[in-house]
Amino acid sequence: MKISQSNTQADSKYIREQLIAYNRGKLPKELLTDKETINFNVYNDMNKMVAGLTSTMFWGRVHVDFLWVDEKVRHQGYGSELLQKIEAYARDKNCTMIHLDTFSFQAPNFYLKNGYEIFGKIEDSPKGYDQYFLSKKLK
Repeated sequence: MKISQSNTQADSKYIREQLIAYNRGKLPKELLTDKETINFNVYNDMNKMVAGLTSTMFWGRVHVDFLWVDEKVRHQGYGSELLQKIEAYARDKNCTMIHLDTFSFQAPNFYLKNGYEIFGKIEDSPKGYDQYFLSKKLK
């Protein structure tokens, strides 16, 4: 046996596929749905995207990968509307929770105001900032 460094897409894909196969063998059948990407976007009158949310649904839950709102239209409710859209979508698909992460220089208070709860925190990472992990149970 030997350990070697590899930065190829093929190796990354193989490792990912092996872990997914292992996980599928451990989970109950009702959780074994295909991974789905769900995005919602906000466009202005000139059809320019000014906000968007990307997410991934798997195992009966949704992970918000990215939520971005252009600085020119912040504090107008678009971020909350995007969260409401993904929450409604997740409920329709019988998901039980949504989770995400954010940094102290981003928007932890925004997510708290939208009903998310902090379940984890990494302090001083990156240096001088904290990373928060939040979730919201869906009913």
